[in-house]
Amino acid sequence: MGTSFLKFILIVFPTVLFSQTEVYLFSYFTDNGQDGLHFASSNDGLTWETVDNGKSFLMPMVGDDRLMRDPCIIKGPDGSFQMVWTSGWNDQIIGHASSKDLIHWSEQRAIPVMAHEPTAKNAWAPEVFYDDKEKHYLIFWATTIPGRHGDVAESEREKGLNHRMYYTKTEDFKTFAETNMFFDPNFSVIDATILKDNSSYFMFVKNENPNPPEKNIRVVRSKNPEKFPREVSPPITGNYWAEGPTSIRIGEFVYVYFDKYTEHQYGAVRSKDMEHWEDVSDSVKFPEGMRHGSVFKVSEEVLARMKTE
Repeated sequence: MGTSFLKFILIVFPTVLFSQTEVYLFSYFTDNGQDGLHFASSNDGLTWETVDNGKSFLMPMVGDDRLMRDPCIIKGPDGSFQMVWTSGWNDQIIGHASSKDLIHWSEQRAIPVMAHEPTAKNAWAPEVFYDDKEKHYLIFWATTIPGRHGDVAESEREKGLNHRMYYTKTEDFKTFAETNMFFDPNFSVIDATILKDNSSYFMFVKNENPNPPEKNIRVVRSKNPEKFPREVSPPITGNYWAEGPTSIRIGEFVYVYFDKYTEHQYGAVRSKDMEHWEDVSDSVKFPEGMRHGSVFKVSEEVLARMKTE
């Protein structure tokens, strides 16, 4: 079946070939993030393949460095997809764009989340989460503000960095609440992500302390997505460095995927009860070169259109 004929069938008879069965998508970046947004897809959460041969679906246009690192995408209550990303290593902004189909995107915008803090060093790995009770989006990210928190033992590479999680709220991505502290544990923290499972909220974070190095993923539970206790679990990842967690429920398991960045590959752990974690890194297969992103569900029809545009 030729590509042009498949496009015709999808436009004229979109339900003939595809039901609304859901599949899994993974947004990610490669290298340093210069070539923008990439996707991988999976039917089972274990074997992942590039979408449209790994092409870039969106090139970065905001920030001093013009990067699109750590792309986080969620589907909002209106059916549109909202994406935020790290626009640069030393930016006080984050990037934002929206899409109805993950192919055609709105104009990219710079959200000045830390512009009110002139000494803020960064705004890293933003994530967006929809609070369906309060009917607004939470956007949260990691920032170092010198002198704001106690010193941590440093490595030379990370000298002067001591991150905490900050956040803002919005209903429409046009107006934003004042930036506030989101999560302030007793360690340098980056790469937070939230999963709602039943009536509880689980936040997975990276302990970034450099010396002695932690570099592992922890989890903390709450009944309120805006208020997490400072106490976190022991590491749920193994004897390797891990960052960039993203999570999803697939059947009886909650999976947490993460970038095993010193090994240049992806790993995963899973749990039935959110307390006991099984490392299944040897069972997952991801495209080579993919970096920190997010996992979410879409219909087969959405994925089919991404492959044929």
